[in-house]
Amino acid sequence: MHTSTTSTAALEPWSIEQLQQATQGYWLNDKKPAGQIKRILTDSRDAEAGDAFLALKGERFDAHDFIAQVAAQGCDIAIVSRPVDADIRQLVVEDTRLALGLLGAYRRQQNPQLKVIALTGSSGKTTTKEMLGSILSRLAPTLVTRGNLNNDLGVPVMLLELRPEHQYAVMELGASHQGEIDYTSKMVQPHVAGIINIGTAHLGEFGGRDGICRAKSEIYAHISETSIIPAADDFAETIRAAVKTEKNLSFGAGGEVYASNVVLDAQSSSFTLNTAQGSKTVQLPFAGEHNVENATAAAAFALAIGINLDDIVAGLEQAVGAKGRLNFIPHKDYLFIDDTYNANPGSMRAAAEVLAQQQGIRVMVTGDIGELGSSAAIEHYKLGRDLVSVKGINFVVAVGEFAPAAQEGARSTQYGKKMQAFLNQEQALPFLIRLIETHQPQPMSFLFKGSRFTHMETLMAALMEKL
Repeated sequence: MHTSTTSTAALEPWSIEQLQQATQGYWLNDKKPAGQIKRILTDSRDAEAGDAFLALKGERFDAHDFIAQVAAQGCDIAIVSRPVDADIRQLVVEDTRLALGLLGAYRRQQNPQLKVIALTGSSGKTTTKEMLGSILSRLAPTLVTRGNLNNDLGVPVMLLELRPEHQYAVMELGASHQGEIDYTSKMVQPHVAGIINIGTAHLGEFGGRDGICRAKSEIYAHISETSIIPAADDFAETIRAAVKTEKNLSFGAGGEVYASNVVLDAQSSSFTLNTAQGSKTVQLPFAGEHNVENATAAAAFALAIGINLDDIVAGLEQAVGAKGRLNFIPHKDYLFIDDTYNANPGSMRAAAEVLAQQQGIRVMVTGDIGELGSSAAIEHYKLGRDLVSVKGINFVVAVGEFAPAAQEGARSTQYGKKMQAFLNQEQALPFLIRLIETHQPQPMSFLFKGSRFTHMETLMAALMEKL
């Protein structure tokens, strides 16, 4: 795992006894170290004196190969699932991946002062999480999932950062297979948790939206106080059937927390937030109807852990979007919208509606959407058909293996000429440059979006450089 996930804050140290108790391991050759461990980490490059390095094994790597290296860096302890020939004290466990989960769960249990929110969904998780972070961190120290540390490895890595001063934690839980959310939500032990929506992300792994709903609904098995339900979702009834808590709170159209008087501006929005505590106007620094929905979801989670309405509104109005999530970047005479962090069919359509609100000639540049399995071609076909049909969008430039499928979808409508398809970014760039030259001096707005692996930010940066 070579993504650096270490935090700069001083962490709560571990005693040797806690380390062994949490992992249920044994010391190799009875060589039990003395003293304390300042942190547990999974990235060998950061390991140093005072650390315990936990050696994960993945499909394409085995961190047991780096143990001699971390020993040379002065690291004190290696947590291993098999003994290694290296001069370092080794705590041998059955499975290092599960040991990481046990360590995360142990740290969570050691912080009973904490109020924990956990959320999952097909789209909007990160933005809702950032909005909740903005609401809660105004009030007290809050741990918020960083980046995409939301899977069976990322969640315990985040929990290892818990400190006694934390009063709140907002944990984003992702799922790429059945059972994953059951595992992480049990570890997190949330007071309040729920699903934001059931979309079409990860269709391939789950074999359809029913499977996605089942996987996400695992979150409802481990909630101690209140379950959150998306009232307007297609799967709302199925989700309600999965709820096990007496208390629940629904958001969205037809729910107990909902938005009315919605006004969508080019780069922001405003709405009335209606709750059992009363109604308040929110000036939201996010564009798009989907972000109004994310804000009502964040409000429901916050209300459920006892935050008052004024604090919720103040937090929403000060929220900042995550990098690569509808970031508006004026450059020369053009507007670039960076929405390259990730994509699924639902978020792609929502982004198109935001672009349609902008000025001048509006160009949407899309990369492939991953994890759609055997549905990939038909989903891209439907997306191409829908994107060119959005009123106000002048051009759609599809890039990637499934760009031809998207173009076929576009051609099934009367707006087929709006779409150009390219198999890679190198082919797309000259077309985008020509498009700008053709339309000078008119203002233009570009929105770039695709799944993470497509790195659409590279194409956006290349175009900005040419201007």
